[in-house]
Amino acid sequence: MANSNPKLLIISIFFIILTFFTPQAQSVVKEGCEEEANDCNDKAGALTLKIIAIVSILITSMIGVSAPLFTRSVPALHPDKSLFVIVKAFAAGIILATGFMHVLPDSFDMLSSSCLSENPWHKFPFTGFVAMLSAIITLMVDSMATSVYTKKATIGVNPESDARGARPDQEMAMENAGHFHGHGHHCEAKLAVGETQLLRYRVIAMVLELGIIVHSIVIGLSLGASNNTCSIKGLIAALCFHQMFEGMGLGGCILQAEYKLFKKAIMAFFFSVTTPFGIVLGIGLSKTYKENSPTALVTVGLLNASSAGLLVYMALVDLLAADFMGPKLQGSVKLQIKSYMAVLLGAGGMSVMAKWA
Repeated sequence: MANSNPKLLIISIFFIILTFFTPQAQSVVKEGCEEEANDCNDKAGALTLKIIAIVSILITSMIGVSAPLFTRSVPALHPDKSLFVIVKAFAAGIILATGFMHVLPDSFDMLSSSCLSENPWHKFPFTGFVAMLSAIITLMVDSMATSVYTKKATIGVNPESDARGARPDQEMAMENAGHFHGHGHHCEAKLAVGETQLLRYRVIAMVLELGIIVHSIVIGLSLGASNNTCSIKGLIAALCFHQMFEGMGLGGCILQAEYKLFKKAIMAFFFSVTTPFGIVLGIGLSKTYKENSPTALVTVGLLNASSAGLLVYMALVDLLAADFMGPKLQGSVKLQIKSYMAVLLGAGGMSVMAKWA
Protein backbone atom coordinates (compact mmCIF):
# COMPACT_ATOMS: atom_id res chain seq x y z
CA MET A 1 0.00 0.00 0.00
CA ALA A 2 2.86 2.35 0.83
CA ASN A 3 4.26 1.90 -2.66
CA SER A 4 1.20 3.51 -4.25
CA ASN A 5 0.72 6.47 -1.88
CA PRO A 6 3.35 8.82 -3.40
CA LYS A 7 2.09 8.11 -6.91
CA LEU A 8 -1.52 8.73 -5.93
CA LEU A 9 -0.55 11.96 -4.17
CA ILE A 10 1.24 13.43 -7.18
CA ILE A 11 -1.50 12.34 -9.60
CA SER A 12 -4.13 13.86 -7.30
CA ILE A 13 -2.25 17.17 -7.20
CA PHE A 14 -2.06 17.24 -11.00
CA PHE A 15 -5.79 16.71 -11.35
CA ILE A 16 -6.63 19.26 -8.65
CA ILE A 17 -4.58 21.87 -10.50
CA LEU A 18 -6.13 20.97 -13.84
CA THR A 19 -9.65 20.92 -12.41
CA PHE A 20 -9.14 24.39 -10.94
CA PHE A 21 -7.66 26.08 -13.99
CA THR A 22 -9.06 24.26 -17.03
CA PRO A 23 -12.70 25.42 -16.71
CA GLN A 24 -11.50 29.03 -16.89
CA ALA A 25 -10.19 28.33 -20.38
CA GLN A 26 -13.59 27.32 -21.72
CA SER A 27 -14.92 30.86 -21.92
CA VAL A 28 -11.90 32.57 -23.43
CA VAL A 29 -11.99 31.24 -27.00
CA LYS A 30 -10.60 33.83 -29.39
CA GLU A 31 -11.04 34.07 -33.09
CA GLY A 32 -7.95 33.66 -35.23
CA CYS A 33 -6.50 30.91 -33.05
CA GLU A 34 -7.38 28.08 -35.36
CA GLU A 35 -4.57 26.03 -36.88
CA GLU A 36 -3.16 27.74 -39.94
CA ALA A 37 -3.19 25.85 -43.20
CA ASN A 38 0.19 25.34 -44.83
CA ASP A 39 1.96 23.07 -47.29
CA CYS A 40 3.14 20.74 -44.52
CA ASN A 41 -0.38 19.78 -43.40
CA ASP A 42 -0.96 16.32 -44.86
CA LYS A 43 -3.22 14.01 -42.87
CA ALA A 44 -2.35 10.81 -44.80
CA GLY A 45 1.38 11.52 -44.81
CA ALA A 46 1.29 12.46 -41.15
CA LEU A 47 -0.43 9.19 -40.24
CA THR A 48 2.36 7.20 -41.93
CA LEU A 49 4.98 9.19 -40.03
CA LYS A 50 3.10 8.65 -36.75
CA ILE A 51 3.12 4.87 -37.26
CA ILE A 52 6.87 5.04 -37.93
CA ALA A 53 7.22 7.16 -34.77
CA ILE A 54 5.31 4.64 -32.64
CA VAL A 55 7.53 1.75 -33.74
CA SER A 56 10.86 3.60 -33.62
CA ILE A 57 10.20 5.32 -30.27
CA LEU A 58 9.00 2.04 -28.74
CA ILE A 59 12.16 0.23 -29.84
CA THR A 60 14.58 2.98 -28.75
CA SER A 61 12.76 3.35 -25.41
CA MET A 62 13.05 -0.39 -24.75
CA ILE A 63 16.74 -0.37 -25.66
CA GLY A 64 17.44 2.67 -23.46
CA VAL A 65 15.66 1.51 -20.31
CA SER A 66 16.72 -2.13 -20.67
CA ALA A 67 20.42 -1.56 -21.38
CA PRO A 68 21.40 -0.71 -17.77
CA LEU A 69 19.41 -3.68 -16.46
CA PHE A 70 21.77 -6.08 -18.23
CA THR A 71 25.00 -4.37 -17.21
CA ARG A 72 25.62 -6.82 -14.35
CA SER A 73 26.87 -9.23 -17.00
CA VAL A 74 29.34 -6.56 -18.20
CA PRO A 75 31.95 -6.01 -15.45
CA ALA A 76 32.90 -2.52 -16.66
CA LEU A 77 29.27 -1.32 -16.37
CA HIS A 78 28.54 -2.77 -12.93
CA PRO A 79 26.91 -0.17 -10.58
CA ASP A 80 30.04 -0.21 -8.41
CA LYS A 81 32.31 0.76 -11.32
CA SER A 82 33.30 4.29 -12.35
CA LEU A 83 31.95 3.91 -15.91
CA PHE A 84 28.44 3.32 -14.57
CA VAL A 85 28.64 6.58 -12.58
CA ILE A 86 29.76 8.47 -15.70
CA VAL A 87 26.98 7.02 -17.86
CA LYS A 88 24.43 7.81 -15.15
CA ALA A 89 25.71 11.41 -14.99
CA PHE A 90 25.29 11.69 -18.77
CA ALA A 91 21.71 10.41 -18.53
CA ALA A 92 20.99 12.81 -15.64
CA GLY A 93 22.16 15.67 -17.88
CA ILE A 94 19.64 14.49 -20.49
CA ILE A 95 16.82 14.54 -17.92
CA LEU A 96 17.85 17.97 -16.62
CA ALA A 97 17.92 19.44 -20.13
CA THR A 98 14.55 17.84 -20.88
CA GLY A 99 13.03 19.76 -17.98
CA PHE A 100 14.73 23.10 -18.66
CA MET A 101 15.02 23.13 -22.48
CA HIS A 102 11.96 21.20 -23.68
CA VAL A 103 9.14 20.90 -21.17
CA LEU A 104 9.43 24.27 -19.39
CA PRO A 105 9.68 26.45 -22.56
CA ASP A 106 6.69 24.61 -24.07
CA SER A 107 4.67 25.41 -20.97
CA PHE A 108 5.67 29.09 -21.10
CA ASP A 109 4.65 29.27 -24.77
CA MET A 110 1.29 27.61 -24.15
CA LEU A 111 0.27 29.54 -21.04
CA SER A 112 1.34 32.89 -22.56
CA SER A 113 -0.42 32.23 -25.87
CA SER A 114 -2.46 35.04 -27.40
CA CYS A 115 -5.31 32.52 -27.66
CA LEU A 116 -5.77 32.75 -23.88
CA SER A 117 -7.47 35.67 -22.16
CA GLU A 118 -5.40 38.48 -20.72
CA ASN A 119 -6.79 37.79 -17.26
CA PRO A 120 -5.53 35.64 -15.57
CA TRP A 121 -3.10 33.94 -17.95
CA HIS A 122 -1.08 37.01 -18.98
CA LYS A 123 -1.23 38.59 -15.55
CA PHE A 124 0.62 35.91 -13.59
CA PRO A 125 3.54 33.53 -14.45
CA PHE A 126 1.59 30.29 -13.98
CA THR A 127 4.34 28.15 -15.54
CA GLY A 128 6.98 29.17 -13.01
CA PHE A 129 4.48 28.96 -10.16
CA VAL A 130 3.26 25.46 -11.02
CA ALA A 131 6.81 24.23 -11.70
CA MET A 132 7.88 25.56 -8.30
CA LEU A 133 4.91 23.88 -6.58
CA SER A 134 5.67 20.65 -8.42
CA ALA A 135 9.29 20.69 -7.21
CA ILE A 136 8.17 21.32 -3.61
CA ILE A 137 5.53 18.57 -3.79
CA THR A 138 8.12 16.20 -5.24
CA LEU A 139 10.39 17.01 -2.29
CA MET A 140 7.52 16.28 0.10
CA VAL A 141 6.72 12.97 -1.58
CA ASP A 142 10.41 12.07 -1.76
CA SER A 143 10.89 12.78 1.94
CA MET A 144 7.67 11.20 3.20
CA ALA A 145 8.03 8.07 1.06
CA THR A 146 11.58 7.58 2.34
CA SER A 147 10.37 7.96 5.94
CA VAL A 148 7.53 5.48 5.44
CA TYR A 149 9.74 2.90 3.75
CA THR A 150 12.50 3.33 6.34
CA LYS A 151 10.10 2.79 9.24
CA LYS A 152 8.59 -0.21 7.48
CA ALA A 153 12.02 -1.76 6.91
CA THR A 154 13.10 -0.98 10.48
CA ILE A 155 10.06 -2.79 11.87
CA GLY A 156 11.02 -5.86 9.92
CA VAL A 157 14.71 -5.76 10.91
CA ASN A 158 14.65 -4.68 14.56
CA PRO A 159 13.51 -7.97 16.17
CA GLU A 160 16.62 -9.79 14.97
CA SER A 161 18.82 -6.86 15.90
CA ASP A 162 17.27 -6.67 19.38
CA ALA A 163 18.23 -10.30 20.03
CA ARG A 164 21.86 -9.29 19.59
CA GLY A 165 21.48 -5.94 21.35
CA ALA A 166 22.32 -4.08 18.17
CA ARG A 167 19.51 -1.55 18.11
CA PRO A 168 21.58 1.55 19.14
CA ASP A 169 24.09 0.84 16.38
CA GLN A 170 21.31 0.47 13.87
CA GLU A 171 19.66 3.72 14.88
CA MET A 172 22.99 5.51 14.64
CA ALA A 173 23.53 4.09 11.18
CA MET A 174 20.05 5.15 10.04
CA GLU A 175 20.73 8.73 11.15
CA ASN A 176 23.95 8.82 9.17
CA ALA A 177 22.57 7.19 6.02
CA GLY A 178 24.22 8.50 2.91
CA HIS A 179 27.48 9.33 4.73
CA PHE A 180 28.86 5.83 5.15
CA HIS A 181 32.57 5.27 4.57
CA GLY A 182 32.96 1.59 5.37
CA HIS A 183 34.57 1.88 8.81
CA GLY A 184 33.47 -1.65 9.62
CA HIS A 185 32.85 -1.16 13.34
CA HIS A 186 29.56 -3.05 13.44
CA CYS A 187 28.01 -5.48 10.93
CA GLU A 188 24.52 -4.36 11.95
CA ALA A 189 25.35 -0.71 11.24
CA LYS A 190 26.59 -1.61 7.77
CA LEU A 191 23.44 -3.59 7.12
CA ALA A 192 21.19 -0.72 8.22
CA VAL A 193 23.06 1.82 6.10
CA GLY A 194 22.85 -0.44 3.06
CA GLU A 195 19.13 -0.96 3.54
CA THR A 196 18.49 2.77 3.96
CA GLN A 197 20.40 3.56 0.78
CA LEU A 198 18.47 0.87 -1.07
CA LEU A 199 15.19 2.42 0.08
CA ARG A 200 16.35 5.80 -1.25
CA TYR A 201 17.13 4.25 -4.62
CA ARG A 202 13.66 2.72 -4.74
CA VAL A 203 11.93 6.00 -3.94
CA ILE A 204 14.04 7.79 -6.57
CA ALA A 205 13.22 5.19 -9.24
CA MET A 206 9.50 5.34 -8.46
CA VAL A 207 9.14 9.14 -8.42
CA LEU A 208 11.38 9.62 -11.47
CA GLU A 209 9.36 7.10 -13.48
CA LEU A 210 6.13 8.90 -12.61
CA GLY A 211 7.51 12.25 -13.78
CA ILE A 212 8.83 10.79 -17.01
CA ILE A 213 5.53 9.00 -17.72
CA VAL A 214 3.52 12.23 -17.32
CA HIS A 215 5.58 14.25 -19.77
CA SER A 216 6.02 11.31 -22.17
CA ILE A 217 2.24 11.02 -22.57
CA VAL A 218 2.00 14.78 -23.13
CA ILE A 219 4.64 14.88 -25.87
CA GLY A 220 3.17 11.76 -27.48
CA LEU A 221 -0.28 13.36 -27.46
CA SER A 222 1.05 16.50 -29.14
CA LEU A 223 2.78 14.49 -31.85
CA GLY A 224 -0.23 12.22 -32.42
CA ALA A 225 -2.66 15.13 -32.77
CA SER A 226 -0.48 17.05 -35.24
CA ASN A 227 -0.82 16.73 -39.02
CA ASN A 228 2.24 18.84 -39.77
CA THR A 229 4.64 16.46 -41.54
CA CYS A 230 7.49 18.98 -41.40
CA SER A 231 7.49 19.14 -37.60
CA ILE A 232 6.79 15.42 -37.12
CA LYS A 233 9.93 14.39 -39.02
CA GLY A 234 12.17 16.37 -36.69
CA LEU A 235 10.24 15.22 -33.66
CA ILE A 236 10.75 11.54 -34.44
CA ALA A 237 14.55 11.83 -34.45
CA ALA A 238 14.60 14.07 -31.39
CA LEU A 239 12.23 11.87 -29.40
CA CYS A 240 14.16 8.69 -30.25
CA PHE A 241 17.34 10.31 -28.92
CA HIS A 242 15.47 11.68 -25.93
CA GLN A 243 13.72 8.41 -25.01
CA MET A 244 16.84 6.25 -25.36
CA PHE A 245 19.05 8.28 -23.04
CA GLU A 246 16.30 9.27 -20.64
CA GLY A 247 15.54 5.55 -20.46
CA MET A 248 19.18 4.89 -19.61
CA GLY A 249 18.91 7.26 -16.65
CA LEU A 250 15.74 5.60 -15.43
CA GLY A 251 17.15 2.12 -16.07
CA GLY A 252 20.20 2.95 -13.97
CA CYS A 253 17.93 4.00 -11.08
CA ILE A 254 15.85 0.82 -11.44
CA LEU A 255 19.03 -1.25 -11.41
CA GLN A 256 20.29 0.41 -8.22
CA ALA A 257 16.87 -0.11 -6.61
CA GLU A 258 17.45 -3.88 -6.91
CA TYR A 259 13.82 -4.70 -7.64
CA LYS A 260 12.81 -8.24 -8.48
CA LEU A 261 12.70 -9.19 -12.15
CA PHE A 262 8.92 -8.80 -12.46
CA LYS A 263 8.90 -5.26 -11.07
CA LYS A 264 11.86 -4.27 -13.25
CA ALA A 265 9.97 -5.56 -16.29
CA ILE A 266 6.80 -3.68 -15.31
CA MET A 267 8.64 -0.38 -14.83
CA ALA A 268 10.57 -0.80 -18.09
CA PHE A 269 7.34 -1.69 -19.91
CA PHE A 270 5.44 1.38 -18.70
CA PHE A 271 8.31 3.70 -19.62
CA SER A 272 8.59 2.16 -23.10
CA VAL A 273 4.89 2.33 -24.00
CA THR A 274 3.89 5.74 -22.60
CA THR A 275 5.04 7.89 -25.53
CA PRO A 276 3.64 5.47 -28.17
CA PHE A 277 0.42 5.36 -26.13
CA GLY A 278 0.34 9.17 -26.15
CA ILE A 279 0.76 9.16 -29.93
CA VAL A 280 -2.10 6.66 -30.36
CA LEU A 281 -4.23 8.77 -28.02
CA GLY A 282 -3.38 11.88 -30.06
CA ILE A 283 -4.35 10.13 -33.30
CA GLY A 284 -7.68 9.14 -31.75
CA LEU A 285 -8.32 12.68 -30.54
CA SER A 286 -6.98 14.45 -33.65
CA LYS A 287 -10.50 15.32 -34.84
CA THR A 288 -11.46 17.02 -31.60
CA TYR A 289 -8.06 18.01 -30.17
CA LYS A 290 -6.94 21.44 -31.37
CA GLU A 291 -3.47 22.56 -30.36
CA ASN A 292 -4.51 26.21 -30.15
CA SER A 293 -7.77 25.70 -28.25
CA PRO A 294 -7.74 27.30 -24.78
CA THR A 295 -8.60 24.00 -23.11
CA ALA A 296 -5.68 22.20 -24.77
CA LEU A 297 -3.26 25.05 -24.10
CA VAL A 298 -4.14 25.26 -20.40
CA THR A 299 -4.28 21.51 -19.79
CA VAL A 300 -1.05 20.61 -21.60
CA GLY A 301 0.68 23.78 -20.38
CA LEU A 302 -0.02 22.98 -16.73
CA LEU A 303 0.99 19.35 -17.16
CA ASN A 304 4.24 20.44 -18.78
CA ALA A 305 4.95 22.88 -15.94
CA SER A 306 4.30 20.14 -13.38
CA SER A 307 6.54 17.70 -15.24
CA ALA A 308 9.31 20.28 -15.58
CA GLY A 309 9.40 20.97 -11.84
CA LEU A 310 9.49 17.27 -11.06
CA LEU A 311 12.20 16.44 -13.61
CA VAL A 312 14.44 19.35 -12.63
CA TYR A 313 14.18 18.42 -8.95
CA MET A 314 14.88 14.73 -9.62
CA ALA A 315 17.83 15.45 -11.92
CA LEU A 316 19.51 17.96 -9.59
CA VAL A 317 18.71 16.53 -6.16
CA ASP A 318 18.21 12.78 -6.43
CA LEU A 319 20.54 12.02 -9.34
CA LEU A 320 23.32 14.59 -9.61
CA ALA A 321 23.65 15.91 -6.04
CA ALA A 322 23.26 12.44 -4.53
CA ASP A 323 26.11 11.08 -6.65
CA PHE A 324 28.42 14.10 -6.64
CA MET A 325 28.14 14.49 -2.86
CA GLY A 326 28.48 10.76 -2.28
CA PRO A 327 31.67 9.05 -1.10
CA LYS A 328 32.61 7.59 -4.49
CA LEU A 329 32.85 10.89 -6.38
CA GLN A 330 34.06 12.84 -3.34
CA GLY A 331 36.97 10.43 -3.10
CA SER A 332 38.15 11.01 -6.66
CA VAL A 333 38.60 14.44 -8.28
CA LYS A 334 39.43 12.75 -11.59
CA LEU A 335 36.12 10.87 -11.58
CA GLN A 336 34.31 14.09 -10.65
CA ILE A 337 35.75 15.88 -13.68
CA LYS A 338 34.78 13.01 -15.99
CA SER A 339 31.26 13.02 -14.54
CA TYR A 340 30.98 16.81 -14.95
CA MET A 341 31.93 16.43 -18.60
CA ALA A 342 29.34 13.67 -19.00
CA VAL A 343 26.63 15.90 -17.48
CA LEU A 344 27.54 18.78 -19.78
CA LEU A 345 27.64 16.48 -22.80
CA GLY A 346 24.22 15.02 -22.01
CA ALA A 347 22.64 18.40 -21.24
CA GLY A 348 24.30 19.98 -24.28
CA GLY A 349 23.17 17.23 -26.64
CA MET A 350 19.59 17.43 -25.41
CA SER A 351 19.68 21.23 -25.64
CA VAL A 352 20.69 21.03 -29.30
CA MET A 353 17.68 18.74 -29.85
CA ALA A 354 15.45 21.63 -28.72
CA LYS A 355 15.94 23.10 -32.19
CA TRP A 356 13.77 20.32 -33.64
CA ALA A 357 11.59 19.34 -30.66
